[in-house]
Amino acid sequence: MPIQAIEPQRLYRQISGQLRALIQRGEFPIGSRLPAERDLAVQLGVSRPSLREALIALEVEGYIEVRMGSGIYVCEPPAPQEAGFDMSGEEGPLELIRARALVEGEIAALAAKVGRKRHFDAVEKAIDAMEADAAAGVKPLDADRLFHIRIAEATGNSVLVGVVRRLFDARTGPLFDQLHSHFETPRVWAQAVAEHRVVLEALRSKDPEAARAAMRRHMDIGYKRLTSSLMSAPKKRKTSDASSRSRRATIAPARKSA
Repeated sequence: MPIQAIEPQRLYRQISGQLRALIQRGEFPIGSRLPAERDLAVQLGVSRPSLREALIALEVEGYIEVRMGSGIYVCEPPAPQEAGFDMSGEEGPLELIRARALVEGEIAALAAKVGRKRHFDAVEKAIDAMEADAAAGVKPLDADRLFHIRIAEATGNSVLVGVVRRLFDARTGPLFDQLHSHFETPRVWAQAVAEHRVVLEALRSKDPEAARAAMRRHMDIGYKRLTSSLMSAPKKRKTSDASSRSRRATIAPARKSA
């Protein structure tokens, strides 16, 4: 079953579906390492962020294992009763970050314009709580959520508060959690706290442009972190085993048509 080019408008679920079918048919044997992300993206005709989301979906389902710095390996297929993980309602994590950058950037700008000192004090308390949790070794997700909600509350618009809540809560699904698990460290959370304080400084300065830029930069940093490589490109090995020849033969036609 040769890899087929994915139409640009298709989402990560279609990409993961094709890769899952290849694994199930033995095109990528159990224990084998998948081609590098760059190569797979070219062969499938999709962007690397879209492929990244598809790979994370397959990891959640149990078809592959991501070994940071080594590669992505095919696992023993999950038992039938374990293979029915329903992610039909899951938003793509990377698309979600892009959407949040647009929406929350404008919300931060409006908050800087109309917010009062008491609003900004509440934002600062959320940052302080986030910093305290991180220092205690606790994942500061609740305080992080509160930070974004407090900024929305500073706009005085309850609809915007609801939008921020829904966007943030969408990032608590299994795809986002799995993707974050490969990159979250105390250092990353410390960076997030520092980025939040830059946003707060712009809010207190009543500078809408600076607040918008600081929020978007915060989101862009997160996006870039989550789109950094999950694996090192596999080293070229001199091998003549049948499975390697089979994998090269399988993906070659797709490469030519990409």
